[in-house]
Amino acid sequence: MNSTLIIYSTTDGQTLDICKRIAKIINTKSISKIASFEDAETLNLSNYKKIIIGASIRYGKHKPELYSFIRENLDTLNKIDSAFFSVNVVARKSEKNTPETNPYMKKFIKLSPWKPKDLAVFAGKIDYQSYKFIDRHMIRLIMWIGKGPTNLNGSYEFTNWQSVDAFAHKMNI
Repeated sequence: MNSTLIIYSTTDGQTLDICKRIAKIINTKSISKIASFEDAETLNLSNYKKIIIGASIRYGKHKPELYSFIRENLDTLNKIDSAFFSVNVVARKSEKNTPETNPYMKKFIKLSPWKPKDLAVFAGKIDYQSYKFIDRHMIRLIMWIGKGPTNLNGSYEFTNWQSVDAFAHKMNI
């Protein structure tokens, strides 16, 4: 049986939720493990047939730990069947929800020495009530500029779960 490792970096939990959904589908054909970047540092990546990495965006950037992990494991990542997905709220817009059109994925491709076999972009979630004061108002300003939801009492999930499922099924082949 093939084994798949799913590694994530999440800010508010939506990327982890997406990883869990992917793992649930992949588990029908292969054993999968979900690990944060911190936990993945203790694993032997060459024990896995496939590695999927998912990372969220906050204030226009993936966390530095994503790039550190890639640099430290580049040889292994390039030898193993691998995929990467980015989770960001900009992807809620149909014209920015593909690897070719999403500005954060384009930036990732430019900055990363790793060239995964498969790429995906998923829209995230905004939950104003769960944010600290500064984040709540900064994200609200960003949403106002980007014509997104600004009601501070709201929670807005933009993730297209059918797209997540399609990606997971593709990874399960």
